[in-house]
Amino acid sequence: MPIIINLDIIMAKRKVRGKELASQIGITEQNLSLLRNGKVKGVRFSTLEQICQALECQPGDILEYINDE
Repeated sequence: MPIIINLDIIMAKRKVRGKELASQIGITEQNLSLLRNGKVKGVRFSTLEQICQALECQPGDILEYINDE
């Protein structure tokens, strides 16, 4: 898949644990884990916005496009 999710990297830089972030943005730890591992087909803009607010980052810091060619 050409979309890479760098959420783990941003969380590590900010020293935020999954349980803490899930609590802040109002989703379950399991759903956050699925997102972190790239096991989701999509993400709501509202969830992405909450993640960016909590981690003080931009959507481009979390999502990256890699051309497979």
